[in-house]
Amino acid sequence: MCGFVGYMHNNETTWMAEGEEEFLKRESQLITHRGPDDSGYYTDSLVHFGFRRLSIIDLEGGSQPLSYEDDRYQIVFNGEIYNYLELREQLERSGIRFETNSDTEVILANFHYKREKAVNDLRGMFAFVIWDKATEELFAARDPFGIKPFYYIDEAKGMFFASEKKSLLLGNSNETVDSEALQHYMTYQFVPEPMTMSKKIKRLEPGNYFTKKPGASPVIQSYWQPAFQPSNLSFDHKIDAIRRTLKDSVAMHMRSDVPIGAFLSSGIDSTAIAALAREIHPKIRTFSVGFEQDGFNESDFAAQTAEKLGVDNHSKIISPEEFIEELPKIVWHMDDPVADPAAVPLYFVAKEAAKHVKVVLSGEGADELFGGYNIYREPLALKWFSSIPKGGKMFLKRAASMLPDDVKGKNYVLRGCTPLEERYIGNAKMFEENEKSGLLLSYDENVNYTQITRGLYEKMRDFDEMTKMQYVDLNTWLRGDILVKADRMTMAHSLELRVPFLDNEVFKTAANLNMADKTSAGTTKYALRKAMEGIVPESVLFRKKLGFPVPIRHWLKDTLYDWARRLIRESGTGHVLNKDEVLKLLEYHRQGKGDYSRKIWTVLTFMMWHKVFVEQAYSFQKLNEEQISRTV
Repeated sequence: MCGFVGYMHNNETTWMAEGEEEFLKRESQLITHRGPDDSGYYTDSLVHFGFRRLSIIDLEGGSQPLSYEDDRYQIVFNGEIYNYLELREQLERSGIRFETNSDTEVILANFHYKREKAVNDLRGMFAFVIWDKATEELFAARDPFGIKPFYYIDEAKGMFFASEKKSLLLGNSNETVDSEALQHYMTYQFVPEPMTMSKKIKRLEPGNYFTKKPGASPVIQSYWQPAFQPSNLSFDHKIDAIRRTLKDSVAMHMRSDVPIGAFLSSGIDSTAIAALAREIHPKIRTFSVGFEQDGFNESDFAAQTAEKLGVDNHSKIISPEEFIEELPKIVWHMDDPVADPAAVPLYFVAKEAAKHVKVVLSGEGADELFGGYNIYREPLALKWFSSIPKGGKMFLKRAASMLPDDVKGKNYVLRGCTPLEERYIGNAKMFEENEKSGLLLSYDENVNYTQITRGLYEKMRDFDEMTKMQYVDLNTWLRGDILVKADRMTMAHSLELRVPFLDNEVFKTAANLNMADKTSAGTTKYALRKAMEGIVPESVLFRKKLGFPVPIRHWLKDTLYDWARRLIRESGTGHVLNKDEVLKLLEYHRQGKGDYSRKIWTVLTFMMWHKVFVEQAYSFQKLNEEQISRTV
């Protein structure tokens, strides 16, 4: 597990000026938290790589950048390839010899043998860049689900790339806000890929690779896309396959020479992973988090589950004061604003886990693969609306829209009379277009939230509505929210996160499920729950999903009200936001006129991001030095 930075200049005459090599080292040092154990650099006439390493598996020759084939190739690689031993054996049978024991050399050898097709063989999480001196071509790829990040800038003098956006921003004192990205952020609570909040910086999307030659634009290709293939196989066959592939995935993800732990909430996802991991390593440690607020402390239930599993549990209770104290650092580590309050408890539970282990397993991805979100049951609840003629739906929608917001059933009718493609854009939807027009001073009516999901729905036109929703979440919510906070909040503490649900083989198994397999018995993830019978405690099997709940709704009414009001008033975002509208929302929320907490938090998170990255009220280097002091 590591982090990298690098340049590829368009010709040798534009190669680094005096001092730029030292600048690259500073860029690398900014992500020391991703790899405090080692660093390395490579330079030739066109390419320069910088690398940070977090040592997980004690492999001979694991240092990077790594060369191969008499220095023809150089690679920087962030991630883990879980099937590298099996790939290595296959390559050795083809006559290929290895000089190290590292998975990085396996990637290079396979690339030399198969070129771009080699990426299809990799089972794991990864973002890497390979430089081929013989062909003067750069090759880069990102894993299918987007577990590991990849940022880049392609401009006149060449391409710049990094594991974190902050490395590409170093020395840029004129960071501005991309108005289109901001407009989408206010809908989704994150900036949809490939955009970032910085107009010139992009992200390589999951399941994509690119090739680039000096002076040419990168050629981006997709090598993997999620494909659902509901099967008529028996239900018993399906749950047996889930149990078998998930056990295999957990075993693969536990390959390590350092202690491994697991995050544990009160739900089936993390409990399933912890229970399967315990079968391999009985003394595995688990980590939980909670809040003092009534109804928001899952650590007690997680401790009970850990006791039933027979594993140790470490928990952390978060106060509102430390929640806010750490927020600037959390936003800095995120790179772009992600207004998911669950990022904060994840930061703290990772901090606690890092005191004991270097690697943790977690349950991200189970909901998207197995149909775990409660909203996925909505098509069943709204099914009767399909019998109403289009004209009738339009009449009902107009009538419902004129009712006060607090009238029971208003939202139900509005959603039932709205096509799925318009009402569902992912697991969270913050501001409507009419709300954004009053909030954003640069609102552009030609930019609509459906632009992000329209192409996804077109690809899924022949599938049922629940599967369409899963597909949208896989391509937006999972990569833009869930995996961003998972990677950044753990890497902030030099902790490697592994997600066994997001595995090629597990996905193939989940893709065979039909709607009934996922939503039977009045619950979600039905097939997964049945597959885990006898493995996870009965008390967890059909428990309602909560995750790491955060009492933002309560805090913004009292404990954090003054802080929020002060942040809004002092924020330098007055040129892009109507701050009076935000203050009005805060007051409405405090007075109990509605629950506006998530919308308010979306704006507050952007304001904190603006304070950190645009106003530069906090020193990047200072924050990093504080981090380094904790991890080195």
